[in-house]
Amino acid sequence: MKLQIAATDGAKVFTAYGPGYVSINGVRYENNVAVSAHEVIPAWCGSSFDCLTLADMEFLAGLAGDVTLLGVPAPLRFPRGELLQPFVAAQKGLEVMELGAACRTFNILVGEGRRVVVGLLLA
Repeated sequence: MKLQIAATDGAKVFTAYGPGYVSINGVRYENNVAVSAHEVIPAWCGSSFDCLTLADMEFLAGLAGDVTLLGVPAPLRFPRGELLQPFVAAQKGLEVMELGAACRTFNILVGEGRRVVVGLLLA
């Protein structure tokens, strides 16, 4: 799906997404990726949802964001409880949502000037 967005003053935003890929400012990514308004971190974690590690989640929790999203492919699944510990320790919430919803929510929050980060699992 191609997304239309408002001006974001050079911020990173999702311009398209689909099965196995996302586009950020027109650049296509086919591997898991973490994104903030000003940074793209390609190959953020292992190959799939089932391969999420504590280190992956510690990295995501350590990014400078007031809102943290985790986008997962359908069907919606939630990380094991022990993987949420880095967010508890950092006193941050984690919103888990389907990949497309995470991309759209990220764009909306960036457009509002919010400090948001997202980790996307494409497979």
